[in-house]
Amino acid sequence: MRTTARLLTGTALAVVSIGALAAPAAHAGNSEALEVYPSTATPGTVVTVNTLACGSRGRGIGDAQSLGAGDFQLRPSTHKEVVVGQFTVPQHARPGTYGISVACDNGKTARGDLVVKHKGPSGHVQTGVGGSVGPDTAQVTAGAAVLAAAAVGGAWLLRRRASGAQGR
Repeated sequence: MRTTARLLTGTALAVVSIGALAAPAAHAGNSEALEVYPSTATPGTVVTVNTLACGSRGRGIGDAQSLGAGDFQLRPSTHKEVVVGQFTVPQHARPGTYGISVACDNGKTARGDLVVKHKGPSGHVQTGVGGSVGPDTAQVTAGAAVLAAAAVGGAWLLRRRASGAQGR
């Protein structure tokens, strides 16, 4: 009983300690979340950001300079208390994670991350291994003839064996 009480007390203290440590970090500073969509993009993609930090009918300036996209405007959206802005991922952007930030007219800020990836290769890759460039009628006909001959020969052998004609 005593061991169970110690275990429960120790667990409760650990939970309270973790909660106390995490709570100040969640409210530290004047920064709020910046929603970045899509959160993973390729060069040439138009990225939309939005936040509640600027408040109702708020405005702000977005900063995507770490990415090379420069500044962009944030304006009120059709959703209550949300401001929205857009920028395009530059063609020269390298793969990686970039911080995007917003400074609102009311003094608040918001920050989010954008991951840039490059498109992988798509389509046919010339490797020099296997396959044919196009259908060759002569090869298709020859292959069909070989398969037909094998089927007829196999059927003949099976029939002969079933009739007991082998070895006489």
